[in-house]
Amino acid sequence: MRFRIFSVSFVIALAVCVTKYGFTGRSNAAADKPMMVSHDVFFSLKEGTAENKKTLVEACHKFLKGHPGEVFYSAGVLAEDLKRPVNDLNFDVALHIVFSDKASQDKYQDAPRHLEFIEKNKAMWKSVRVFDSYVSR
Repeated sequence: MRFRIFSVSFVIALAVCVTKYGFTGRSNAAADKPMMVSHDVFFSLKEGTAENKKTLVEACHKFLKGHPGEVFYSAGVLAEDLKRPVNDLNFDVALHIVFSDKASQDKYQDAPRHLEFIEKNKAMWKSVRVFDSYVSR
C-alpha cells in the first residue's frame, strides 16, 4: 500500500514539474525567450610561436569582437600550465562568443568582418575546431 501511495504521489509530482517546466527544465517565462548560442573555436597554428599566437588573438579582437547580438566575447591562448588529465591541449588560440540567439549567430557567420578575419588568417591555421551549443540565460 505504501508503495502505491508513493507511486501515485511521484506521478503527480512529475506531472506538475512537466507542466510547469516542460522537458527543457526552463520555466514557461524562459521558454518564451530563445536560447543563447555559445560559439567556441579552437585554432591550432602551423607555427605555434608566441608571435603568431599574439597576432591571431589581436585579429580576433579586431574582426570578431562587437558583432550584433553578442552577449560575451573573449579570445586568448592555451593555458599551458593547466595540464590535468581532462584538459585538451591540442590548440593554440581559443575564441569564445556567446550570442543572444541563433539568428545573431547566423548573421555573424556571413558578416563581412568575420569573412575578412577568415581570409586574412586562414593561412596560419593547421586546424580549426568549432563547438556551437545552446546555453541557458
